[in-house]
Amino acid sequence: MGNLHTHTEFSDGSSPPENYIEEAEKLGFSVLGFSDHSPVPFPNTFAIPEGGLPAYVEAITTLMTPPSLPLKGRSKSPSGDLGVNPEYGIQILLGLEYDYIPGLTASVRNLREEYQFDYIIGSVHLVRNSHPDLLWFIDGPKVKTYDKGLRDVFGGDIRKAVTAYWRQLQEMIVQEQPDIIGHLDKIKMHNHDRYFREDEPWYVALTEETLELIRQRGSVVEVNTRGIYKQRSDTLFPGPELLKKILARRIPITLTSDAHKPEELSLFFPEAKEVLKSIGFNSLWTLTSGGWAETAI
Repeated sequence: MGNLHTHTEFSDGSSPPENYIEEAEKLGFSVLGFSDHSPVPFPNTFAIPEGGLPAYVEAITTLMTPPSLPLKGRSKSPSGDLGVNPEYGIQILLGLEYDYIPGLTASVRNLREEYQFDYIIGSVHLVRNSHPDLLWFIDGPKVKTYDKGLRDVFGGDIRKAVTAYWRQLQEMIVQEQPDIIGHLDKIKMHNHDRYFREDEPWYVALTEETLELIRQRGSVVEVNTRGIYKQRSDTLFPGPELLKKILARRIPITLTSDAHKPEELSLFFPEAKEVLKSIGFNSLWTLTSGGWAETAI
């Protein structure tokens, strides 16, 4: 068992990385990946500050590597495998949740080359309209923020706004090729069937186009439990209908909690596995020093 979507105090998490590792050991994890939010070029309260990536990378790499080994981005042992600090009985991976905002965020490919991340989670939290200064924030705890952004940025046109979300996600998949697609259908979180239904033909078409791109590019889709345990969504990200289509396309999935606190590392995992089995999934994928590995649910 493990988790690849983890936020620490370096971005909008509650605690230092060591606290998450201690909790992961108690839970019997074999792997824990850290994925703090990448910097964005405007004031905010959720991302690693601009200029803060080196400190984040050094902190995680120090934890994943015995002190006797050199630190060079993702440090490796003489055998070529990732170093596992003997102080911890768990494999630690260096990741990043990349927030894709066209025209604003730098390409993640440059960050990959500079810091040698083990993996990148690609996500969309802020949807851009044609106006360069307008962004629709679809995340966070407040429904009124979602509603206000819909009005201010897209004039209340939900179809235009939701289409912009899926197009931005598609653009990210093609241009940045992240290893993992983060909370695929998070656009639904504050909707609650108020503005659109997920079975409407225009919405279904957008999701199917996106799934086909994911299949072609070979990304892994995360099954994210945070919406449920934070009581912001009635279903997983992605929801049951999308999961059925993911299974039909043989797109690999990984189970994550999108933890912002150590105690959130495995929340709703047993229930999520039951949902996945009921749909027909027999396995999950997780990342190790040897690459992606498939394990039975």
